[in-house]
Amino acid sequence: MYRILTIIAISVLPLLAKAQEDADYRMEIGGGIGASFYLGDLNNTMFSNQRPAAAAYWRYLFDHYSSLKVNLAYCAIKGSTEDHDSYYPVNPQGNELSTKPLKGRFASSAVSLTCMYEINAFPYGYYQDFFGHKRLTPFLQIGLGLAYATEGKEAALDFPVGIGLKYRASKRLNISLDWAMHFTTSDKLDGLADPLGIKSEGFKNKDHFGATLLTLTYSFAPRCPNCNKAK
Repeated sequence: MYRILTIIAISVLPLLAKAQEDADYRMEIGGGIGASFYLGDLNNTMFSNQRPAAAAYWRYLFDHYSSLKVNLAYCAIKGSTEDHDSYYPVNPQGNELSTKPLKGRFASSAVSLTCMYEINAFPYGYYQDFFGHKRLTPFLQIGLGLAYATEGKEAALDFPVGIGLKYRASKRLNISLDWAMHFTTSDKLDGLADPLGIKSEGFKNKDHFGATLLTLTYSFAPRCPNCNKAK
């Protein structure tokens, strides 16, 4: 009996040590690069007119399923009346009829600071045995923040929603493909507000932007410091 217990202990202890090593980092820091697009009065097509985007991340891991991410992102955006199917009058508030459409274009940037909650489809971790952690997992994200557009010099609430796929490349390195749509409360990210003269409510007729980023983060702050002294 004692021999059986000894064999079981010898077999299980290395797995427990691995699981403890895996854990159990509280935080990640890193960044990402990719492409962004704008959706509003001067562009009504998803993923059209894509421009460069970049972001910096700090993430706090609650457990292997959920985390909280603070994201500072820079998204270049642009649009034009030539890319839009709608007809915009030159003076929507005027009494005179005109067949001359409004012509305009812009190219600027949106900066956002958001706090997002992430939930993984599988328990995310480096070691796949014992606790069944997965090095590859899809995830959902939703959050709240602020966005500022340089074109309209407008600040607005930012409600990001998105999906992604993350991969644990090593004990401390994480790679992910991250997509999020940022819904804002402003109609002036493009510098053009209510071109049809119709007042906007809620998210209707507001300007939004999306970003797809390839990210790299580094895990740090182990939950059990003594378990990682050799790392």
